[in-house]
Amino acid sequence: MKLTRPETAPPPDAAARKAVVPVICYPVSGLPRPDMGLYAAAREGVEKTAETVIPAREARCFSVPAGHFFRIASVEGPQVGDLNLWNANDLSERFYSGKTRALHGTHLSTGDRMWSSFPALRPMATITHDTLDWYGFDGFGGSVHDVIGTRCDPYTHNLLAGGQYHHCCHSNLTRALAEATGLPLFVAEAHVHDVLNVFMCTGFTRDTGQYFMKASPVRPGDYLEFFAEIDLLGGLSACPGGDCSSEHSSDAAACHPLLVEVFRPRAGALAGWHSPRKNGYDRSHGL
Repeated sequence: MKLTRPETAPPPDAAARKAVVPVICYPVSGLPRPDMGLYAAAREGVEKTAETVIPAREARCFSVPAGHFFRIASVEGPQVGDLNLWNANDLSERFYSGKTRALHGTHLSTGDRMWSSFPALRPMATITHDTLDWYGFDGFGGSVHDVIGTRCDPYTHNLLAGGQYHHCCHSNLTRALAEATGLPLFVAEAHVHDVLNVFMCTGFTRDTGQYFMKASPVRPGDYLEFFAEIDLLGGLSACPGGDCSSEHSSDAAACHPLLVEVFRPRAGALAGWHSPRKNGYDRSHGL
């Protein structure tokens, strides 16, 4: 636990040190900007090509071709979901939540992108519509769709509470990926990674800096929509915490399914668009 009172006396210039103005670590003016106008036009007249129901407390995988849209929707009741993304043709390229957080902030919404791991480091998906964008940040510092939580997992559960709990999001995603790819369970587990917490309402406490969750504002009919920048294999877990109002990994929380829908734009709607190239760094690392 963090100490509530410091043991070290503040130095004479403590106030001046604290008053130093912060600097943004990664100014994003140099980032390639998504053509949101093109995407908005391409959203009109899309054709639904596939859907996947994610059962409560379970996970499923789904495929999205490059140049298609996909939506994660609430269909029966408040429910959060943990999202993994992989390059459908190379599982070693996967969503990099830490770099996405460094570039876009702790919570994502329309216009933000999900970036892939090194060495590719390119956009995997761009958020094109968010029916919860009205929420912003509340008085507690909470917001939705975070890239700060890792995913509930059986190892932390065992560490904190003991026992063997198998329907946390890490295990759900592991089973789903193994089923979708035919990989052995332990091989699939190595590809499961930190998530986008879709619909989850989270932040950091002001006094202790601890990660908190609160009841999600999501309701049936809400959705988060993405544009697939490359061929994607997605994995989504309907978290056993339900709306995460009180439980994170539990069979006691009220849980609901989620729906993933895939949409194809009309012919010619994406004229001039192409998948982003992999990062241009030469990988010589100074040698």
